[in-house]
Amino acid sequence: MRILVVGKGGREHALVRALAESPEPPELFCFPGSDAIFELAQPVPASGLESLLEWMPSHAIDLCIAGEESYLVTGEGLANGCAKAGIPCWGPPKESAQLEASKEFAKGFLLRNGIPTARATACGTFDEALATIADEYPTVLKFDGLAAGKGVAVCPDAASAREFLEEVLVRRRFGAGRVLVEQCLTGPEVSVFAAIVDETYLIFTPARDYKRIGDGDCGPNTGGMGAVASRQLVSPETLSRIETEIVQPTVAGLCREGLPYRGFLYFGIMLTPSGPQVIEYNCRFGDPECQAVMPLVRGDLAGFCLAGAQGQLRRDLLAFDDGWSVCVILASAGYPNSAHSGERIAGLGTAGSARIYHAGTRQTAAGDWETHGGRVLAVVASAVTRAEAVAQAHAAADLIHFEGLQRRRDIGILHFT
Repeated sequence: MRILVVGKGGREHALVRALAESPEPPELFCFPGSDAIFELAQPVPASGLESLLEWMPSHAIDLCIAGEESYLVTGEGLANGCAKAGIPCWGPPKESAQLEASKEFAKGFLLRNGIPTARATACGTFDEALATIADEYPTVLKFDGLAAGKGVAVCPDAASAREFLEEVLVRRRFGAGRVLVEQCLTGPEVSVFAAIVDETYLIFTPARDYKRIGDGDCGPNTGGMGAVASRQLVSPETLSRIETEIVQPTVAGLCREGLPYRGFLYFGIMLTPSGPQVIEYNCRFGDPECQAVMPLVRGDLAGFCLAGAQGQLRRDLLAFDDGWSVCVILASAGYPNSAHSGERIAGLGTAGSARIYHAGTRQTAAGDWETHGGRVLAVVASAVTRAEAVAQAHAAADLIHFEGLQRRRDIGILHFT
């Protein structure tokens, strides 16, 4: 089997490694990829989506797996282009990927299908947004389009709201688009992932990520500074309620509204005092949740994704470890506002049994690794208990060093004690 994975970050490194560990390892390719990914997969000489779609049929690709969300909605859409070329794609077509690409579209979908979510109003200007907030703080502000995980702000006061709205609606940091002014929900968050094949689905191991840059959930939001994954993260009763009130109605809604879906769907959920409510959808695995979840997946991921892309949900091909997995992100100096590159990374060969996924690295001509992005590495350890996984992940992270390294030391600890 010849599989192409589309993406370049830590999530894609985790997916590529999991695919390579399938019982019958496929021949793997990746675009745009990274130096670390290319130790497991072959690079593709494409310059963008159009040339990538031309390259696939001529190189007998059996399956395309979407990692990064942007390719799903760029141009004609990755899955749409694959369909024209007759290549199965594990990832939704452009019209369905609007669940992630447009917060306004997703909110409308949630409301139409009776799925619990916060109330919200879409605003196009700075003044309109401020008037809508009407001194109701804290409030949540969401840029309507894709923003690489940085388009959401939880604003405790008028000053923080004004700062975000100025950045998004006046300076247009993320381009054209409206902002949702949303009710601020309270409670612990959980990330639930489902593999969806038309009207059927399989729920993967739940996870919880840590968005703030600093210990104690302090500082600005990031793309994620770590994650914890386990079947024990939420009670069976809560997971059953999430499935009944959120996952099942979402899948039914997709079918009812004529939105084809074959791929991973991420449900960002707040466990409020009145029950679980959807914060957001992502039309792919989360990052860094993927890095925490993949070590708990057993079986034939390659065969599962191929069967799913062809229209068959093969639950028998996968199993899930009942233990815990903890992911600690190592970020560069300046992140999330900027990223320092070119700092030599030491200690990568000393992490023992921990898994190291590369997110923002590059290899020098001498074979050394150096930083090349904001989130640099994910250090992941799995164990029977959370305490063991926490201890192993942080001990392994202690062995890795580079100038300006930022990390949180409460991943897997905060919110559990």
